[in-house]
Amino acid sequence: MIRDDIKAATIAAMKSGDKAGTQTLRMVQSAILNRDIELRTGTAPADDDAMVTEVLQKMLKQRRESVDLYRQGNREELAAAEEAEIVIIERFLPKQLTDDEAKAAIAAIVAETGAANMKDMGRVMGLVKERHASSLEPARASMLVRSTLS
Repeated sequence: MIRDDIKAATIAAMKSGDKAGTQTLRMVQSAILNRDIELRTGTAPADDDAMVTEVLQKMLKQRRESVDLYRQGNREELAAAEEAEIVIIERFLPKQLTDDEAKAAIAAIVAETGAANMKDMGRVMGLVKERHASSLEPARASMLVRSTLS
């Protein structure tokens, strides 16, 4: 399980004295715990790894946006720190689809649903998320679906 891998990596980072790695991994564990607390009131997720992957993808998106903003503000040292966190977080995500694999998967879903224009994007994105949520980031999937349907 991804959660166990993160816990083991946190312990290893603490033992090796990697302060930045320890801090990032503790932040990841905290985000996962917060998501667990949110889910207590609703329905439990069917797959724990899927929930953890969703949290990690959200964290990556936030950090990538921060990097862009820091670069616009000429704060290269803060952008570098965010990029270091991105590298640590990406270690725990399942293998991502390449552009060609993602395009092929989306084309298959478009053909299966008979989607012809942008009005069908929601239906296509629903199936993409259902089938490829852990291996394809939602923002990237949205961009590829848009380009396929337009």
